[in-house]
Amino acid sequence: MNTENGPRSQTADLAVVSTVGATGFLARLRAHWWLLLVAALLALAVAAVMVLRLGRPSGPTYRVVNVTRGDLNVQVTATGTLQPINQVEVGSEVSGTVESVLVDVNDRVARGQVLARLDTSRLHDQLVQSEAALDAAKAQVAQSQATVTEARLQYSRLTRMATLSQGRVPSKLDLDTAKAALQRAEAALAVARAGVDQAQAAVRSNDTSLAKATIRSPIDGVVLLRSVEPGQTVAASLQAPVLFTLAEDLTQMELDVDVDEADVAQVADAQSATFTVDAWPGRVFPARVKRVSFGSQTKDGVVSYLTVLNVNNADLSLRPGMTATAEIRVAERRNVLLVPNAALRFAPVAPQPAPSSGGFLGRLMPHPPHPISARATSVKGAERPIWVLRNGQPVELVVTTGASDGRFTEITGGALQPGMAVITEAISGAP
Repeated sequence: MNTENGPRSQTADLAVVSTVGATGFLARLRAHWWLLLVAALLALAVAAVMVLRLGRPSGPTYRVVNVTRGDLNVQVTATGTLQPINQVEVGSEVSGTVESVLVDVNDRVARGQVLARLDTSRLHDQLVQSEAALDAAKAQVAQSQATVTEARLQYSRLTRMATLSQGRVPSKLDLDTAKAALQRAEAALAVARAGVDQAQAAVRSNDTSLAKATIRSPIDGVVLLRSVEPGQTVAASLQAPVLFTLAEDLTQMELDVDVDEADVAQVADAQSATFTVDAWPGRVFPARVKRVSFGSQTKDGVVSYLTVLNVNNADLSLRPGMTATAEIRVAERRNVLLVPNAALRFAPVAPQPAPSSGGFLGRLMPHPPHPISARATSVKGAERPIWVLRNGQPVELVVTTGASDGRFTEITGGALQPGMAVITEAISGAP
């Protein structure tokens, strides 16, 4: 009985053990299912990276621009304000009360035209007083002349008596006294004549003050500013107050701009320019450089140089004080070889070397780029390296550069030819 059931019992035991083991394994799998999910996702990510890396081109691709010939205009930009060529501030040299004002803003005036008048009552009285003083001085001269004549006659009579009497009469004292009286009379006459000159100067001064009480225009022009009203008191004791501001000719104006110190070496007299103002959007006005100042000016730490441009304002569309942005043409190049400035800044990088170690993960990790050569930097003078694309590979050429407008640069020397593809930047391979 035991002999017959022995193998069957062992087989059953093994089946029970196997069933128990399988059940435990499944239980463990259910307990750690998230580990399996993470491993599967990691495997998928690694496979995707491998596919992407293997699908990329073996080397970088480049953005290129064909070299062309064209015109190059180099301009310097500056801002400033419009001003009349001749602007005059008219004031008063005498004090008084404004009696009348005869012009207003924007009125056209002629040279010598009356702009305003002051009350002249006090000035007229001063003139009359000085004229009376002149008359008195002239009368004093006449009196002094009579005294001189009398003293001269007395001295002459005594001199003849001394000659006829052979010095016995008159006495020497009487003769000397008569001579001194004549000298005093002559000195008094000189003083009287000086008094006349002084009185005449006072009359002229008062007459001038009376004339200056009438404010007249010194130029032919336009009234830009009026700063006085009838009844206003003008005090000119310390400083002449400004009553009117006149512009001589608004058909010809000046544009005063501040040129930066980095650009002033390129700006010169007689260069052509254009400018725009906010009042006339879309309209471009011509101008020409008149003068570049040698003296500098500093504002907010920026050094600039005042540059004056002549402006034709025949239609009177421009007005003093308008803010303008000017572009001064400092250089013109016709039919020259041009390349983008980005091509002169470009320097390729060497391809990454194949990893020598690291295995699978080493091939997946990115490597830093390596500069292709130190020759990609600027060389001495105006010579610069530039890279052209030949058979899919960058090739270096050394060129001589000229003028630049900020976007394109003139090529004046080197092996670069029209139609060549110059590299402006490297772009990554397609995914």
